[in-house]
Amino acid sequence: MPIYLDHAATTPLRREALDAMLPFLTEQFGNPSSVHGFGRSARDGLDEAHEKVARAIGAQPREIVFTSGGTESNNLALKGAAWAGKARGHRIITTAVEHHAVGHTVRYLGKFGFEIVELPVDRYGRVDPDAVEAAITPKTILVSVMLANNEVGTIQPIAEIAARVRRHRGILLHTDAVQAAPYLAIDVAELDVDLLTLAAHKFGGPKGVGALYVRGGTNILAQQQGGAQERYRRAGTENVAGAVGMAVALELAAGERDVTAARLTRQRDALARVLLALPDVQLSGHPTDRLPGLLSIVAPGLDGNALTMALDLAGVATSTGSACVSGSAEVSHVLTAMGYSEEEARGSQRFSLGRTTTDEEVAAAAAIATRVITAQRDAAARLEAVRQATLPRPMETAGA
Repeated sequence: MPIYLDHAATTPLRREALDAMLPFLTEQFGNPSSVHGFGRSARDGLDEAHEKVARAIGAQPREIVFTSGGTESNNLALKGAAWAGKARGHRIITTAVEHHAVGHTVRYLGKFGFEIVELPVDRYGRVDPDAVEAAITPKTILVSVMLANNEVGTIQPIAEIAARVRRHRGILLHTDAVQAAPYLAIDVAELDVDLLTLAAHKFGGPKGVGALYVRGGTNILAQQQGGAQERYRRAGTENVAGAVGMAVALELAAGERDVTAARLTRQRDALARVLLALPDVQLSGHPTDRLPGLLSIVAPGLDGNALTMALDLAGVATSTGSACVSGSAEVSHVLTAMGYSEEEARGSQRFSLGRTTTDEEVAAAAAIATRVITAQRDAAARLEAVRQATLPRPMETAGA
Protein backbone atom coordinates (compact mmCIF):
# COMPACT_ATOMS: atom_id res chain seq x y z
CA MET A 1 0.00 0.00 0.00
CA PRO A 2 1.55 3.37 -1.00
CA ILE A 3 2.47 5.71 1.83
CA TYR A 4 1.04 9.23 1.51
CA LEU A 5 3.34 11.88 2.98
CA ASP A 6 2.12 14.91 1.02
CA HIS A 7 -0.60 16.23 3.32
CA ALA A 8 0.65 19.78 2.77
CA ALA A 9 -0.57 19.45 -0.82
CA THR A 10 -3.98 18.04 0.05
CA THR A 11 -5.62 15.73 2.56
CA PRO A 12 -8.08 12.86 2.18
CA LEU A 13 -11.72 13.87 2.54
CA ARG A 14 -13.06 12.95 5.96
CA ARG A 15 -16.01 10.58 5.96
CA GLU A 16 -17.85 12.88 8.38
CA ALA A 17 -17.49 15.78 5.94
CA LEU A 18 -18.71 13.67 3.03
CA ASP A 19 -21.73 12.45 5.01
CA ALA A 20 -22.62 16.04 5.90
CA MET A 21 -22.31 17.10 2.26
CA LEU A 22 -24.38 14.34 0.65
CA PRO A 23 -27.85 15.69 1.56
CA PHE A 24 -26.98 19.01 -0.11
CA LEU A 25 -25.90 17.18 -3.24
CA THR A 26 -29.14 15.20 -3.39
CA GLU A 27 -32.51 15.98 -1.80
CA GLN A 28 -31.51 19.36 -0.29
CA PHE A 29 -30.24 20.69 -3.61
CA GLY A 30 -31.97 24.08 -3.50
CA ASN A 31 -30.43 27.45 -4.25
CA PRO A 32 -29.86 29.18 -0.89
CA SER A 33 -31.06 32.47 -2.39
CA SER A 34 -34.49 31.00 -3.25
CA VAL A 35 -37.35 31.81 -0.88
CA HIS A 36 -39.22 28.48 -1.16
CA GLY A 37 -38.68 25.48 1.07
CA PHE A 38 -35.89 23.97 -1.03
CA GLY A 39 -33.99 27.25 -0.85
CA ARG A 40 -34.61 27.73 2.85
CA SER A 41 -33.27 24.25 3.58
CA ALA A 42 -30.06 25.04 1.67
CA ARG A 43 -29.83 28.42 3.40
CA ASP A 44 -30.08 26.74 6.81
CA GLY A 45 -27.13 24.50 5.91
CA LEU A 46 -25.10 27.45 4.66
CA ASP A 47 -25.87 29.54 7.74
CA GLU A 48 -24.79 26.70 10.01
CA ALA A 49 -21.55 26.40 8.03
CA HIS A 50 -20.84 30.10 8.58
CA GLU A 51 -21.40 29.60 12.29
CA LYS A 52 -19.12 26.56 12.58
CA VAL A 53 -16.22 28.10 10.66
CA ALA A 54 -16.56 31.32 12.64
CA ARG A 55 -16.61 29.48 15.96
CA ALA A 56 -13.47 27.51 15.04
CA ILE A 57 -11.42 30.70 14.59
CA GLY A 58 -13.07 32.98 17.17
CA ALA A 59 -14.97 35.08 14.63
CA GLN A 60 -18.59 36.04 13.99
CA PRO A 61 -20.62 34.22 11.30
CA ARG A 62 -21.12 37.44 9.31
CA GLU A 63 -17.31 37.78 9.10
CA ILE A 64 -16.93 34.56 7.07
CA VAL A 65 -16.99 34.67 3.27
CA PHE A 66 -17.06 31.32 1.48
CA THR A 67 -14.95 31.16 -1.70
CA SER A 68 -13.68 28.54 -4.15
CA GLY A 69 -10.48 27.96 -2.15
CA GLY A 70 -7.35 29.49 -0.69
CA THR A 71 -6.26 31.14 -3.93
CA GLU A 72 -9.53 32.98 -4.37
CA SER A 73 -9.57 33.97 -0.70
CA ASN A 74 -6.08 35.44 -1.03
CA ASN A 75 -7.05 37.24 -4.23
CA LEU A 76 -10.19 38.66 -2.63
CA ALA A 77 -8.29 39.78 0.45
CA LEU A 78 -5.41 41.43 -1.40
CA LYS A 79 -7.17 42.89 -4.41
CA GLY A 80 -10.24 43.77 -2.39
CA ALA A 81 -8.25 45.61 0.28
CA ALA A 82 -5.91 47.25 -2.24
CA TRP A 83 -8.62 48.69 -4.44
CA ALA A 84 -10.75 49.74 -1.48
CA GLY A 85 -7.78 51.56 0.04
CA LYS A 86 -6.31 53.06 -3.14
CA ALA A 87 -7.56 56.55 -2.27
CA ARG A 88 -5.52 56.48 0.97
CA GLY A 89 -2.32 54.91 -0.30
CA HIS A 90 -0.66 52.43 -2.62
CA ARG A 91 2.04 50.63 -0.63
CA ILE A 92 1.64 46.89 0.08
CA ILE A 93 4.12 45.02 2.29
CA THR A 94 4.63 41.26 2.14
CA THR A 95 7.49 38.76 2.34
CA ALA A 96 9.66 36.91 -0.16
CA VAL A 97 8.40 33.48 0.98
CA GLU A 98 4.65 33.77 0.48
CA HIS A 99 2.65 31.20 -1.47
CA HIS A 100 2.27 32.15 -5.14
CA ALA A 101 -1.40 32.88 -4.48
CA VAL A 102 -0.14 35.91 -2.55
CA GLY A 103 3.15 36.63 -4.32
CA HIS A 104 1.72 36.55 -7.82
CA THR A 105 -1.33 38.53 -6.76
CA VAL A 106 0.62 41.43 -5.29
CA ARG A 107 2.87 41.52 -8.34
CA TYR A 108 -0.25 41.71 -10.48
CA LEU A 109 -1.38 44.67 -8.39
CA GLY A 110 2.01 46.23 -9.06
CA LYS A 111 0.98 46.59 -12.70
CA PHE A 112 -1.73 49.02 -11.60
CA GLY A 113 0.44 51.44 -9.68
CA PHE A 114 0.64 49.73 -6.30
CA GLU A 115 4.08 49.75 -4.70
CA ILE A 116 5.01 46.22 -3.64
CA VAL A 117 7.60 45.65 -0.92
CA GLU A 118 8.76 42.04 -0.47
CA LEU A 119 10.71 41.82 2.78
CA PRO A 120 13.63 39.41 3.11
CA VAL A 121 13.63 36.54 5.62
CA ASP A 122 16.36 34.93 7.70
CA ARG A 123 17.94 31.51 7.14
CA TYR A 124 14.96 29.91 8.83
CA GLY A 125 12.40 31.67 6.64
CA ARG A 126 11.15 34.13 9.27
CA VAL A 127 10.55 37.82 8.75
CA ASP A 128 11.61 40.31 11.44
CA PRO A 129 8.57 42.17 12.87
CA ASP A 130 10.77 45.25 13.25
CA ALA A 131 11.56 45.07 9.52
CA VAL A 132 7.84 45.05 8.80
CA GLU A 133 7.36 48.22 10.81
CA ALA A 134 10.43 49.85 9.27
CA ALA A 135 8.89 49.33 5.83
CA ILE A 136 5.67 51.13 6.76
CA THR A 137 5.18 54.61 5.33
CA PRO A 138 2.17 56.97 5.38
CA LYS A 139 1.14 55.43 2.03
CA THR A 140 1.00 51.85 3.37
CA ILE A 141 -2.49 50.33 3.21
CA LEU A 142 -1.91 46.58 3.53
CA VAL A 143 0.48 44.05 5.09
CA SER A 144 0.27 40.35 4.16
CA VAL A 145 2.37 37.72 5.96
CA MET A 146 1.54 34.01 5.98
CA LEU A 147 0.98 32.27 9.29
CA ALA A 148 2.99 29.14 8.41
CA ASN A 149 5.01 28.39 5.32
CA ASN A 150 3.74 25.66 3.03
CA GLU A 151 7.19 24.50 1.90
CA VAL A 152 9.37 24.52 5.03
CA GLY A 153 6.78 24.81 7.80
CA THR A 154 8.22 27.89 9.49
CA ILE A 155 5.69 29.74 11.66
CA GLN A 156 5.70 33.52 11.39
CA PRO A 157 5.26 35.79 14.46
CA ILE A 158 1.94 37.21 13.29
CA ALA A 159 0.84 38.58 16.66
CA GLU A 160 4.14 40.47 16.99
CA ILE A 161 3.75 41.81 13.48
CA ALA A 162 0.20 42.87 14.29
CA ALA A 163 1.46 44.80 17.31
CA ARG A 164 3.79 46.78 15.02
CA VAL A 165 1.12 47.36 12.38
CA ARG A 166 -1.41 48.62 14.94
CA ARG A 167 0.92 51.48 15.82
CA HIS A 168 -0.05 52.96 12.45
CA ARG A 169 -3.64 53.80 11.62
CA GLY A 170 -5.49 52.66 8.54
CA ILE A 171 -3.34 49.62 7.64
CA LEU A 172 -5.00 46.23 7.12
CA LEU A 173 -3.23 43.01 8.11
CA HIS A 174 -3.84 39.79 6.17
CA THR A 175 -2.49 36.34 6.91
CA ASP A 176 -2.63 33.24 4.74
CA ALA A 177 -3.47 30.52 7.28
CA VAL A 178 -4.11 27.79 4.72
CA GLN A 179 -1.25 25.55 5.84
CA ALA A 180 -1.56 26.39 9.52
CA ALA A 181 -5.27 25.79 10.07
CA PRO A 182 -5.19 22.03 10.75
CA TYR A 183 -2.32 22.19 13.23
CA LEU A 184 -2.20 25.59 14.97
CA ALA A 185 -4.83 27.08 17.24
CA ILE A 186 -6.28 30.03 15.33
CA ASP A 187 -7.99 32.89 17.13
CA VAL A 188 -8.41 35.98 14.97
CA ALA A 189 -8.58 38.21 18.06
CA GLU A 190 -5.27 36.90 19.44
CA LEU A 191 -3.61 37.13 16.04
CA ASP A 192 -5.20 40.58 15.64
CA VAL A 193 -5.63 40.26 11.89
CA ASP A 194 -8.21 41.90 9.64
CA LEU A 195 -8.22 39.21 6.95
CA LEU A 196 -7.43 35.50 7.18
CA THR A 197 -7.44 32.80 4.49
CA LEU A 198 -8.53 29.17 4.84
CA ALA A 199 -8.81 26.24 2.39
CA ALA A 200 -10.97 23.21 3.15
CA HIS A 201 -8.87 20.52 1.49
CA LYS A 202 -5.93 21.13 3.83
CA PHE A 203 -7.85 19.73 6.83
CA GLY A 204 -9.99 16.92 5.46
CA GLY A 205 -12.60 19.01 3.68
CA PRO A 206 -13.47 19.00 -0.03
CA LYS A 207 -11.40 20.64 -2.73
CA GLY A 208 -12.82 23.73 -4.40
CA VAL A 209 -14.02 25.56 -1.31
CA GLY A 210 -12.34 27.98 1.07
CA ALA A 211 -13.14 30.90 3.30
CA LEU A 212 -11.96 34.41 3.98
CA TYR A 213 -12.34 35.97 7.40
CA VAL A 214 -13.10 39.68 7.07
CA ARG A 215 -13.08 41.56 10.37
CA GLY A 216 -16.31 43.44 10.94
CA GLY A 217 -16.05 46.98 9.59
CA THR A 218 -13.22 46.12 7.19
CA ASN A 219 -13.81 47.55 3.74
CA ILE A 220 -12.87 45.36 0.78
CA LEU A 221 -13.98 45.70 -2.83
CA ALA A 222 -15.73 42.59 -4.15
CA GLN A 223 -13.89 40.97 -7.04
CA GLN A 224 -16.94 39.22 -8.50
CA GLN A 225 -20.05 41.11 -9.45
CA GLY A 226 -23.49 39.73 -10.11
CA GLY A 227 -25.37 39.11 -6.89
CA ALA A 228 -25.74 39.85 -3.19
CA GLN A 229 -24.33 36.54 -1.96
CA GLU A 230 -21.95 36.47 1.02
CA ARG A 231 -23.14 39.94 2.08
CA TYR A 232 -22.19 41.42 -1.31
CA ARG A 233 -18.56 40.36 -0.90
CA ARG A 234 -18.54 37.35 -3.25
CA ALA A 235 -21.22 37.12 -5.94
CA GLY A 236 -22.33 33.76 -7.27
CA THR A 237 -24.48 30.87 -6.08
CA GLU A 238 -22.77 29.43 -3.03
CA ASN A 239 -21.29 25.94 -2.97
CA VAL A 240 -23.53 24.83 -0.12
CA ALA A 241 -22.31 21.24 0.02
CA GLY A 242 -18.69 22.38 -0.06
CA ALA A 243 -19.23 24.93 2.69
CA VAL A 244 -20.99 22.35 4.86
CA GLY A 245 -18.17 19.84 4.35
CA MET A 246 -15.55 22.48 5.10
CA ALA A 247 -17.29 23.50 8.30
CA VAL A 248 -17.54 19.94 9.59
CA ALA A 249 -13.90 19.17 8.73
CA LEU A 250 -12.62 22.35 10.40
CA GLU A 251 -14.71 21.73 13.50
CA LEU A 252 -13.31 18.20 13.81
CA ALA A 253 -9.73 19.32 13.12
CA ALA A 254 -10.00 22.01 15.79
CA GLY A 255 -11.32 19.52 18.33
CA GLU A 256 -8.50 17.04 17.63
CA ARG A 257 -5.76 19.60 17.15
CA ASP A 258 -3.77 19.16 20.36
CA VAL A 259 -3.66 15.37 20.15
CA THR A 260 -2.92 15.39 16.42
CA ALA A 261 -0.16 18.01 16.74
CA ALA A 262 1.57 16.07 19.52
CA ARG A 263 1.51 12.84 17.52
CA LEU A 264 2.71 14.50 14.32
CA THR A 265 5.57 16.24 16.13
CA ARG A 266 6.73 12.88 17.48
CA GLN A 267 6.43 11.21 14.06
CA ARG A 268 8.11 14.09 12.25
CA ASP A 269 11.04 14.04 14.67
CA ALA A 270 11.42 10.28 14.28
CA LEU A 271 11.62 10.69 10.50
CA ALA A 272 14.04 13.61 10.86
CA ARG A 273 16.42 11.62 13.06
CA VAL A 274 16.83 9.05 10.30
CA LEU A 275 17.08 11.38 7.32
CA LEU A 276 19.28 14.02 8.92
CA ALA A 277 21.76 11.31 9.86
CA LEU A 278 22.51 10.82 6.15
CA PRO A 279 25.62 12.60 4.85
CA ASP A 280 25.08 16.26 3.92
CA VAL A 281 21.29 16.16 4.41
CA GLN A 282 20.15 19.37 6.09
CA LEU A 283 16.97 20.55 7.76
CA SER A 284 15.39 23.59 6.10
CA GLY A 285 13.04 25.87 7.98
CA HIS A 286 12.94 26.83 11.64
CA PRO A 287 14.16 24.06 13.97
CA THR A 288 11.42 24.62 16.58
CA ASP A 289 8.84 27.17 15.39
CA ARG A 290 7.52 24.94 12.63
CA LEU A 291 4.41 23.00 11.73
CA PRO A 292 4.24 19.69 13.61
CA GLY A 293 3.87 17.40 10.61
CA LEU A 294 6.13 19.02 8.04
CA LEU A 295 9.75 18.00 7.48
CA SER A 296 11.67 19.83 4.77
CA ILE A 297 15.17 18.74 3.89
CA VAL A 298 17.86 19.79 1.44
CA ALA A 299 20.18 17.17 -0.03
CA PRO A 300 22.84 19.01 -2.06
CA GLY A 301 23.86 17.29 -5.26
CA LEU A 302 20.53 15.56 -5.78
CA ASP A 303 17.66 16.54 -8.05
CA GLY A 304 14.50 16.99 -6.01
CA ASN A 305 12.12 16.11 -8.83
CA ALA A 306 14.05 12.93 -9.61
CA LEU A 307 14.03 12.08 -5.91
CA THR A 308 10.26 12.61 -5.72
CA MET A 309 9.71 10.28 -8.67
CA ALA A 310 12.06 7.64 -7.27
CA LEU A 311 10.30 7.75 -3.90
CA ASP A 312 6.95 7.44 -5.66
CA LEU A 313 8.13 4.37 -7.54
CA ALA A 314 9.30 2.94 -4.21
CA GLY A 315 5.87 3.56 -2.66
CA VAL A 316 6.18 6.91 -0.85
CA ALA A 317 4.37 10.06 -2.02
CA THR A 318 6.28 13.27 -1.20
CA SER A 319 7.02 16.50 -3.05
CA THR A 320 9.73 19.06 -3.64
CA GLY A 321 7.58 21.82 -2.16
CA SER A 322 4.43 23.63 -3.20
CA ALA A 323 2.10 21.48 -5.28
CA CYS A 324 1.60 24.53 -7.51
CA VAL A 325 5.14 24.22 -8.89
CA SER A 326 6.18 20.63 -8.15
CA GLY A 327 7.46 18.85 -11.22
CA SER A 328 8.50 22.08 -12.91
CA ALA A 329 12.02 23.34 -13.51
CA GLU A 330 11.33 26.27 -11.20
CA VAL A 331 13.63 26.47 -8.18
CA SER A 332 11.87 27.08 -4.87
CA HIS A 333 11.57 30.82 -4.29
CA VAL A 334 11.21 30.06 -0.58
CA LEU A 335 14.57 28.31 -0.28
CA THR A 336 16.43 30.86 -2.39
CA ALA A 337 14.91 33.65 -0.28
CA MET A 338 16.26 31.81 2.77
CA GLY A 339 19.77 31.99 1.32
CA TYR A 340 20.14 28.59 -0.32
CA SER A 341 21.88 28.49 -3.68
CA GLU A 342 19.91 27.29 -6.70
CA GLU A 343 21.92 24.06 -6.70
CA GLU A 344 21.09 23.43 -3.04
CA ALA A 345 17.44 24.34 -3.55
CA ARG A 346 17.13 21.82 -6.38
CA GLY A 347 17.87 19.07 -3.85
CA SER A 348 14.87 19.84 -1.64
CA GLN A 349 12.25 17.36 -0.49
CA ARG A 350 9.13 17.87 1.64
CA PHE A 351 7.65 15.14 3.79
CA SER A 352 4.30 16.26 5.18
CA LEU A 353 2.46 14.02 7.62
CA GLY A 354 -1.21 14.26 8.49
CA ARG A 355 -4.18 12.98 10.46
CA THR A 356 -4.10 9.52 8.85
CA THR A 357 -0.32 8.95 9.06
CA THR A 358 0.69 5.94 11.20
CA ASP A 359 3.90 5.16 13.06
CA GLU A 360 4.39 2.13 10.82
CA GLU A 361 4.18 4.31 7.72
CA VAL A 362 6.75 6.74 9.12
CA ALA A 363 9.18 3.92 9.91
CA ALA A 364 8.73 2.36 6.48
CA ALA A 365 9.08 5.73 4.73
CA ALA A 366 12.28 6.47 6.65
CA ALA A 367 13.83 3.18 5.50
CA ILE A 368 12.69 3.68 1.89
CA ALA A 369 13.90 7.29 1.74
CA THR A 370 17.27 6.28 3.17
CA ARG A 371 17.65 3.61 0.50
CA VAL A 372 16.51 5.89 -2.33
CA ILE A 373 18.67 8.86 -1.31
CA THR A 374 21.72 6.62 -0.91
CA ALA A 375 21.10 5.03 -4.31
CA GLN A 376 20.69 8.38 -6.01
CA ARG A 377 23.86 9.66 -4.37
CA ASP A 378 25.78 6.59 -5.54
CA ALA A 379 24.42 7.00 -9.07
CA ALA A 380 25.37 10.68 -9.11
CA ALA A 381 28.90 9.80 -7.94
CA ARG A 382 29.27 7.19 -10.70
CA LEU A 383 28.10 9.67 -13.34
CA GLU A 384 30.57 12.24 -12.08
CA ALA A 385 33.38 9.68 -12.20
CA VAL A 386 32.50 8.83 -15.80
CA ARG A 387 32.36 12.52 -16.68
CA GLN A 388 35.77 13.15 -15.14
CA ALA A 389 37.25 10.15 -16.95
CA THR A 390 36.06 11.38 -20.34
CA LEU A 391 37.35 14.94 -19.94
CA PRO A 392 40.25 15.75 -22.30
CA ARG A 393 43.58 15.66 -20.47
CA PRO A 394 45.82 18.75 -20.57
CA MET A 395 48.74 18.43 -22.98
CA GLU A 396 52.06 17.62 -21.34
CA THR A 397 54.72 20.28 -21.52
CA ALA A 398 57.32 19.36 -24.14
CA GLY A 399 61.08 19.32 -23.58
CA ALA A 400 61.36 18.53 -19.90
